[in-house]
Amino acid sequence: MSHLFGVAIESLVSILLILTIGYCMLLNTRLKRLKADEHSLKATIAELITATEIAERAIGGLKHTVRDVNENLGSQLNSANEMSLQLKKQLAESENVVRRLSRIAIAARPPEPQLVTSEASTAKAVAEAAQAFSDRRRSNGLAA
Repeated sequence: MSHLFGVAIESLVSILLILTIGYCMLLNTRLKRLKADEHSLKATIAELITATEIAERAIGGLKHTVRDVNENLGSQLNSANEMSLQLKKQLAESENVVRRLSRIAIAARPPEPQLVTSEASTAKAVAEAAQAFSDRRRSNGLAA
């Protein structure tokens, strides 16, 4: 009986040893997979860090470009405003010239027979023409 008891214990120990070896093989496979995943994760992290650095450099370049564009756009807007004011002044002056020219043209028209009623209207037309002519001479010393 003690011999049978010793065989049973030896058999139980050998079965447990086989189970332990099997479990160790399973753990070894899982550890290999985990290490492979760790290496791929490290590679992914390295790629992510590289991409982040490239993006940061690109953002810095974009900030510099935006600053340059802002400066150029500001100066161009100032130039455009100055040109707009200059054009407004020139338009106002051209309106004055057209007004004076129309007065000269009206004053230089020959009087229509039915409208001429007296010498006063003729004198008035001559006075208007003289006034328009003197206005024209006074602006910048030039004749229109």
